[in-house]
Amino acid sequence: MSKKRFRSYCLKKLKFYSRVSNIKKDIQICSTILDIIDLYKPKKILLYVPLSIEVDINYLIKYLRRFTKIDIYVPYMSGDSFIAVKYRLPLQKKKFGIKEPKISLSYKKIDFDIVVVPVVGIDVTYRRIGYGAGMYDRFFERLEKKPITIFTQRFLCKCNKTITSSYDIKPDYIVV
Repeated sequence: MSKKRFRSYCLKKLKFYSRVSNIKKDIQICSTILDIIDLYKPKKILLYVPLSIEVDINYLIKYLRRFTKIDIYVPYMSGDSFIAVKYRLPLQKKKFGIKEPKISLSYKKIDFDIVVVPVVGIDVTYRRIGYGAGMYDRFFERLEKKPITIFTQRFLCKCNKTITSSYDIKPDYIVV
């Protein structure tokens, strides 16, 4: 099976699962991520603003903003990748239907302690299969320090053979 075909298969499953109420599952995933955050005591985290087919981590974002002093950043689409900007409201719908904060300051060099990444699927090597644009791969390539990386998905969509490339990112944790 090709990476493109497997991505299509996983996206169909994700769209099906997103029609079902996922509130309880998303809260469980956020709770597990919070346990990992408590373990590492990060100062800077890169999260994502979820699409409807992704784990809704808005619960986690609200909790971290209210009860911690952790700096929270999210992707802001820029060229062939993204830049990290501080999370702040209001969010605006942009390219690919992704919500982003208005850009104020972009930070070229941030040493993230933890990065939480949504995935479409993984292969037998546990490398990420995303939406096909390579934005996270290029972003990670530019980081000087490798952060603790957490993949999120509502269910594990895993291919039993290698269909990724060496540049596709690998996680430290997969939370489903």
